[in-house]
Amino acid sequence: MKRQFLIVILFLGVAVSWPAHAQTVAWNELNSQIITYCRQGDYPEAIQTAQQALQLAEQNCGPNHPLVALSLNNLALLYKTQGLYDQAMPLYERALEIKERDLGKNSASIALTLNNLAALYRSQGNYAKAKPYYKRALKIKEKDLGPNHLSVALSLNNLAELYCTEGKYKTAEPLYQRALRIRETQLGPDHLSVALSLNNLADLYVKQEAFTKAESLYAQALTIREKHLGTNHPVVAATLKDLASIYIHLNQPQKTSALLERAQNIESAPTK
Repeated sequence: MKRQFLIVILFLGVAVSWPAHAQTVAWNELNSQIITYCRQGDYPEAIQTAQQALQLAEQNCGPNHPLVALSLNNLALLYKTQGLYDQAMPLYERALEIKERDLGKNSASIALTLNNLAALYRSQGNYAKAKPYYKRALKIKEKDLGPNHLSVALSLNNLAELYCTEGKYKTAEPLYQRALRIRETQLGPDHLSVALSLNNLADLYVKQEAFTKAESLYAQALTIREKHLGTNHPVVAATLKDLASIYIHLNQPQKTSALLERAQNIESAPTK
């Protein structure tokens, strides 16, 4: 998934204008090499080539060109995939400054970079710095895309997860609930993304020991996942175990045993 995401970002650079055609060809060639190295799992070479692409963009477009921001973002993403957070951070921050200067501080494109920075701080355990970036990304998306956009649901989910990590469950709950409502409205009640929101909210209720509430949500998520993924999918097995854990707390051993047996059968089945 990370490799696919990187490839999408790199191809966005093709649409940006260059001063000269030769430099366009050279920059695109470097990014093609980065993609190849990523597919091969050769991240040191990918990073070195991304550094060259950044240098080329700076030399030919100046330090504040949108293509420089894209190159910074690509290199930061590579550092992040390798756990080099301290090296990725200043690149994301510089990319943000360029985008804010070029697009304004309330562009939806800015929200993506804000989210990248928030995720990076969160991965370092720096929740205090991650939170304002997540909040700002949410505010921009609500204004630019509307309050019921699927991207807004994603930002709500990100912020809720952060609050859960901090143990602020009451603050996280309405965010998860709103994300669920948006996904149900935009995608329909039986979409897999709805199942994910149901699962997130159920996990939250488990942390609060509200097991009856969690039972209903896990059961709904299970029904959706069985419908779309089949009854023998590993994700279905995981949901069965989640639901079984609820019945342990509700002192219903027969239901617990039946669900755990189903999950074990799925996990022990030979891979096709």
